[in-house]
Amino acid sequence: MGGGNLKMIAVSGSLRKGSFNSGLVRAAREIVKESFEDVELEHVDISQLPFLNTDLEQDGQFPGVVEDFRAKVLGADAVLFASPEYNYSITAPLKNALDWASRNPNAWAGKPAAIVSAGGGFGGGRAQYHLRQVGVFLDLHFINKPELFVAAFQAPPKFDSDGNLVDPDTRTRLKALLLALRQWTLKLKEC
Repeated sequence: MGGGNLKMIAVSGSLRKGSFNSGLVRAAREIVKESFEDVELEHVDISQLPFLNTDLEQDGQFPGVVEDFRAKVLGADAVLFASPEYNYSITAPLKNALDWASRNPNAWAGKPAAIVSAGGGFGGGRAQYHLRQVGVFLDLHFINKPELFVAAFQAPPKFDSDGNLVDPDTRTRLKALLLALRQWTLKLKEC
C-alpha cells in the first residue's frame, strides 16, 4: 500500500441482491471516496466461499477462493462488517467467512474493526453483540462508539427498493463511524 493510505475491507453478511446491509457497505465506499483521502475501502464478496470443511485443505493450502479471501483480510489495515441479524445472531455466510479466515494463521488477529447493521426492531443489534463476542476470540479490536443500528423498516425510509441508503441522517452516522474506525486504526498502527 503506497503513500501511507489505509486499506480497509468491508464484509457484508448478507448475500441478498437488495440487501440493506450491503447497501450500507456501498454507502460506506461512497463516503470514503468523497471524504477520506488516505483511506481505500474494498467490498470483499463472501458469496463464493465454500462451507468450512477442513477436508478441503490440502498440503497446507486452502481452496483458491479461500486463499484469495484470506489474502484480502491479511492485507487489510481494518475491517468493516455489515451484519444482518438472523435468529438473534450473525448470518451463516458471515460465520463461515470468519471461520475460514481464522484458520491458522488467524488472518483477523490484531485488526481494528467496526460493525454496522440494518434490520427490523433493534436494527441488528443482537447480531452486532454476538459478532463482538466472536471477535474477542479472533483477536479483532472493535471500536466501541459510535454504534450504528439502522431500524430499516421505520419511517423515514432508509433505503430504496434496490437496497441503497437514501436517509441523510443514517449517512451522517455512518460517516462518523468510519471516521472513528480510521482514527482507531491509526492509533493501533502507532503501537
